[in-house]
Amino acid sequence: MLGVIGGSGFYSFFGPDARAVNLDTPYGAPSGAITVGTVGGHDVAFLPRHGANHEFSPHTVPYRANMWALRSLGVRRIFGPCAVGSLDPALGPGSMVVPDQLVDRTSGRSDTFFDSGGIHVGFADPYCPSLRAAVTALPGVVDGGAMVVIQGPRFSTRAESQWFANQGFRLVNMTGYPEAVLARELEMCYAAIALVTDVDAGVETGQGVKAVDVFAEFERNLVPFKQLVREALENAAGTSGVTTCEHCRPHDGVTLPFELP
Repeated sequence: MLGVIGGSGFYSFFGPDARAVNLDTPYGAPSGAITVGTVGGHDVAFLPRHGANHEFSPHTVPYRANMWALRSLGVRRIFGPCAVGSLDPALGPGSMVVPDQLVDRTSGRSDTFFDSGGIHVGFADPYCPSLRAAVTALPGVVDGGAMVVIQGPRFSTRAESQWFANQGFRLVNMTGYPEAVLARELEMCYAAIALVTDVDAGVETGQGVKAVDVFAEFERNLVPFKQLVREALENAAGTSGVTTCEHCRPHDGVTLPFELP
């Protein structure tokens, strides 16, 4: 099964024939029930990142439970569509970007399953190349860029966003970490698909970022963004079956302190 972890607006990704699956994990309950349906004849599992009623802020999302639940259900490849701010004036609202790098600026989040055992996971290239290719092959998609993940729930100050932009980062987001590294630890392919909803506070003059404007911009672009994700799922389903690619299997030859679900 392919997986999608979606944010606002993705909660009705399937039709009425979909079924809900409730799972528990050693890390508590996931954000919500996992909905299993079909896209282009392929089974797809959808999990609402922020909960069915958007009850989880970015820093309170149960990331470990979410990833564990998807793996337990048989998911091995995941797309993570998300809303982002732009740090590059060339990427205006409505741009759809597939980042190739991640910068973690969060704090205090549970970001590993390996609290014992001395396990180290390679993460130099945080996103699955085969899943990225399934999206970047589609028309109108911007390929590449570093996404800096901030703690939230507040937006960046003007000085912070200027700092990030000066470092060459192109996108800013609140949920991309630890989602990506937890997928890698569980040997699941993962790629983010970013929809630009705003230009960040320090990149241009103005009032800065407001949540109401972010949600409104996401809603305006929701139909084409959903279609992009559906087409990416169809591309991915036709490439490598249900297996995790070699790039996303960091534990080959390593004895783990527990068995992967």
